[in-house]
Amino acid sequence: MGFSLLGKKIGMTRVYTDAGASVPVTVIECGPCVVTQIRTDETDGYRAVQIGYGEVRPRNSTMPLIAHDFKAGTSPKRHHREFRVDAKQAEAFTLGQTLTLNDLTALGVIYVDVTGTSKGKGFAGVMKRWNFKGLCASHGTERKHRSPGSIGGLCSNRGFGGGLKKGKKMPGHMGDERITCRSLDVIRVDAGKNLLLVKGPIAGGKNGLVEVRPAVRLYKTKGKKAAAAKK
Repeated sequence: MGFSLLGKKIGMTRVYTDAGASVPVTVIECGPCVVTQIRTDETDGYRAVQIGYGEVRPRNSTMPLIAHDFKAGTSPKRHHREFRVDAKQAEAFTLGQTLTLNDLTALGVIYVDVTGTSKGKGFAGVMKRWNFKGLCASHGTERKHRSPGSIGGLCSNRGFGGGLKKGKKMPGHMGDERITCRSLDVIRVDAGKNLLLVKGPIAGGKNGLVEVRPAVRLYKTKGKKAAAAKK
C-alpha cells in the first residue's frame, strides 16, 4: 500500500532482546500527520494523498500554505509530502484525517524504508569524498599528495575528446543528499508517544525530517517473514 508517515530523527540508543543481545536502534518520532489534500485523476491527473507534519507559526508560513491547510481544517504545517495511491486505497483517506503509528502497525508492517537527508560536509577533496589513497609520498613527489592525479585519461564517454567523462570522481560538494535506508527491522513501537524504533542507523542528523513507509523491496528471507506476519 502506498502509505507514508513524516517524522523526525530523535537519535540512537540500544535495546536488549529476550536473549540478552544488544541491538542498536534509531528512535524516530512519527506523526501525527494530517491529510491536507487528496489528489484525483480528474483534478490533478494522478491519484495521491498529501500529508502535513510539524506545527509552524502563521507568521513563519505563507498565506497560500495557511489557506491550503485551513481547507483541511488544521493549523499551518511546516512540512508537506505526498504518496501515490490507487482508486481503492484512496477510499481509506479523508480530508483532515489524522494519521498515526497505529495506521502503520495496522498494516502488519515489520520492515520499513526510511528516507532522510544526509549531513552536509561542505566542499571536500577526493580523499575524503571518494576514499582516494592520494599520491605517493616518495622522493620527488611535489607537495600535493592529496590531489586526484591525472584526470584526462578518459576525456569523453567514448574515451577521447575534449571533455571529461560524465561522473568523473572529482572534488566537490559532499553530503546533503536524499538517502533511503531500505528494509529496516521494526524493533519496537510506542504508539502512545509516537515513537518508532528501527534497527541500525538512518541518514541525517538529530531532529532531521524523515519519511517512513512500508518496505517496498524485500529479500527472500525478509519477504517470507513479512508474508507470515500479515497472515
